[in-house]
Amino acid sequence: MTVKAVLFDLDDTLLWDERSVDEAFQATCQVAAQEAGVDPARLEEVVRREARALYESYETYPFTVNIGINPFEGLWGKFEAGEDEHFRRLQRIVPQYRADAWTKGLRALGVDDPDLGKKLGERFPEERRKRSYVYEETFEVLDQLKQRYKLLLLTNGSPDLQQEKLNGVPELPPYFDHIMISGNYGYGKPDERLFQEALRLLGVEPQEAVMVGDKLTTDILGANRTGIASVWINRRGMSADGEIQPRYEITTLRDLQRVIDEIDKAG
Repeated sequence: MTVKAVLFDLDDTLLWDERSVDEAFQATCQVAAQEAGVDPARLEEVVRREARALYESYETYPFTVNIGINPFEGLWGKFEAGEDEHFRRLQRIVPQYRADAWTKGLRALGVDDPDLGKKLGERFPEERRKRSYVYEETFEVLDQLKQRYKLLLLTNGSPDLQQEKLNGVPELPPYFDHIMISGNYGYGKPDERLFQEALRLLGVEPQEAVMVGDKLTTDILGANRTGIASVWINRRGMSADGEIQPRYEITTLRDLQRVIDEIDKAG
């Protein structure tokens, strides 16, 4: 069978989310450096650590793992959408979570200032929302693919947060025939049900689709389980030396058409 559809992950596959988060941390930590004299790089390190520990302590943690919402999304997401009651709990938790993560980070560096911690907790979301990046080749590749294939976006996360990311790059959503956000379904990648629903929406068989993503444990594992050709976008030169093995590996989206042609040729 020939490839008829391409499924894409969003964060760090099409959108450069990691850069947005890194720059938001750096900008917020510079505020702390100016006001409290702390080392900004050291503060970022400890706030990331404290945020992870706090995030894992909440009753909502298993749900966030299942849906695919990471601690740093908790530092700026609103969680106002989504039908599951866990989103309402997150909505109640995150204001204090943000303040506590930054306050604990400051305290670890010898600065006991809850007011500054709260200020930084409110500043980080502002800084993150200023920054929406796509990879250099994203639109070039989507322009080429859109002419030949059905395209579907399959992203883990909170409905409103993922939509907010898409709204930050309004040119992106029109490329896709369908956009699926895990928070609307109650489970996230690698759950096979999401991939099966994607195939149903596209009207294709597993052998007629490829899944492109940067995470082995979600994008690649879910595609492999469903019989979809998995394409790992590995921009950072990581090693896939565990049990989860992508069928194909690329370092830039510009290599994707070559992989599709290879699949078609193998028939």
